[in-house]
Amino acid sequence: MDPRLKKLEEREALAHRGGGKRRIDKQHAKKKLTARERIDYLLDEGSFEEMGVLVTHRSTDFGMEKKQYFGDGVVTGYGTINGRLVYVYAQDFTVFGGALSETHAEKICKVMDLAVKVGAPIIGLNDSGGARIQEGVRSLGGYADIFYRNVQASGVIPQLSAIMGPCAGGAVYSPAMTDFTLMVEETSYMFVTGPNVVKTVTNEEVTSEELGGANTHASKSGVAHCTSANDVECMEDLKKLLGYLPQNNKEVSEKLPYELKDEVREVLKDIIPENPNKPYDMHGVIKGIIDEDSFFEIHKDFAENMIVGFARLGGRSIGIIANQPMFLAGVLGVKSSIKAARFTRFCDAFNIPLLVLVDVPGFLPGTDQEWNGIIVHGAKLLYALSEATVPRVTVITRKAYGGAYDVMNSKHIGADFNYAWPTAEIAVMGAKGASEIIFKREITEADDPTAKLAEKEAEYAEKFAHPYRAARRGFIDEVIRPENTRRKLIKTFSMLEGKEVVKPDRKHGNIPL
Repeated sequence: MDPRLKKLEEREALAHRGGGKRRIDKQHAKKKLTARERIDYLLDEGSFEEMGVLVTHRSTDFGMEKKQYFGDGVVTGYGTINGRLVYVYAQDFTVFGGALSETHAEKICKVMDLAVKVGAPIIGLNDSGGARIQEGVRSLGGYADIFYRNVQASGVIPQLSAIMGPCAGGAVYSPAMTDFTLMVEETSYMFVTGPNVVKTVTNEEVTSEELGGANTHASKSGVAHCTSANDVECMEDLKKLLGYLPQNNKEVSEKLPYELKDEVREVLKDIIPENPNKPYDMHGVIKGIIDEDSFFEIHKDFAENMIVGFARLGGRSIGIIANQPMFLAGVLGVKSSIKAARFTRFCDAFNIPLLVLVDVPGFLPGTDQEWNGIIVHGAKLLYALSEATVPRVTVITRKAYGGAYDVMNSKHIGADFNYAWPTAEIAVMGAKGASEIIFKREITEADDPTAKLAEKEAEYAEKFAHPYRAARRGFIDEVIRPENTRRKLIKTFSMLEGKEVVKPDRKHGNIPL
C-alpha cells in the first residue's frame, strides 16, 4: 500500500475511534449511543458525508498539545433523511467530554453556514460538558459565533436540537434559539448553573434531573418541546418532526397524495356535552378532523390548557392550535399564550397553514397571572396571529368569550375563514356572569333571586349564547355541522393555497416580549 494512503487511513481510523474503546464503553453503559452511531441511525443508510474529520484543536496551554483527537469532539457533515438533504453535527462526549473548543465551534459554524446557503435544515445533537476551560475566552467566542448563526438562520431554515447528554452554562442558548428542542429522558439535562452552584448561592439542594432534566423542561419551563425515552426514539422523533417541515422558508412542506372521498366524521356530532360547563377532550376533535394517526404534538406536557402540534389534512401539512377544555376549562394563561404564540410564529415563518380550534371561556384570572404579565404574554399570541400571513382558518366548537374570542384567530385579526359549530357561544361573557351584571337590580329586588337569575340567564343565553349574531355580521363565515368539518377544512385550505399578503415596508415590528 502507498504510505501516503496508509497515513490517511490511519488518521481516519483514529477519528472514527473517538476517545477510544474505554470511553465508548462508558457511553454505552449510560445507555447512550456515540456521536457517530446517532448520525448513522438518523440519516439514510450510506448518505452521510463527513466534513472536518482531520481537524484538531490548536491549544498549547496546560499540556493540551499532547492531547490531540481527530475531529476535536464533534462530528459534522451532511446527508439525507427520507431522501431530503440535511446538515448535522453531533458532539462526541468520548472526546474531552464533548467540550467545545475554538476549532470544535468552527466546524459547527461551517455546516450552519452551508445549511443557510443551500437552504436545508440543520440538526444539532448536543452531548457536551460545556466550554473547554483550557481555552478560556476562545471557547466562549466559539459559542457566540454559533449563537449569532442561530439568529441569522432563524426563520430561514428549520433548526432542530436534540439534547442527548449534558448541556450546561452558555451551551444552553444555542438550542434555546433553535426552532425545536428534543430531550432524552434520564440521560440529558440543561441548565445555566448546575446543582453545585445553586447550592452555594441559594443553599438549595437539587439534583441535575430535578433542576434541568427532560421532564422538568417538558412540563415546567417549556424549554423542551418533546421528550424521548432513549436515543433511538429521539432519532425517530426527529425524523417524524422533519416530515412536516419544508426545506426552508422559500418552500412549502411536501404534500402527500390524497383524493377527496367521503369525509364525513360522525364521531364529531356528539363530542360536545349538552352541559356547557362539562369538559371534553379536544384531542377527540383533532382526531376527527385530521388524516389518520398524523398528529405530532408539541409541548404536550407544558401548559396543557392549550394544544399545539403538526398534522396532515388531506395530505397537506398544517399547524394546529387548540384550547383544551380538559385543563382549566381551556382558558388562556401566561404559559399557554407563550406556547401558542411561538408555535404560530414558526408556522408562519415556514409557510405552514394554521388551523385554530376554539373553546375558550376567557383569560385565567388571579394575582399570579396578573403579576406574571398575562397582559403582555396574552398580547404575544394576539401579535403573532395578527402578523401571520399563512392561510389561517378558525373553527369555534363551543365557547368564545370576551377578549379571548378576539385573540384566538378571530376574523378581526385577519383570519381567512371562521367557522362555528351550532354549539358555539360567542359573547362578551357567559350567560350567568352577564345576567348578574345586566339584571343586577331585577335579581336583587325579586322575591326569589335564584329563580330570577335562572330566568334572566336563560333569556341572555337565548339572545347571545349561539353563533348566529356573529354570523349575521359576517364575523363567522358559516355555521357548519360538526360531522362535515373535515371536508370543509380540506376544501378551504386547498382554496387558500395561493394566498399572498403584501406586508408594510418596515424593518420589523416590536412584539411584546
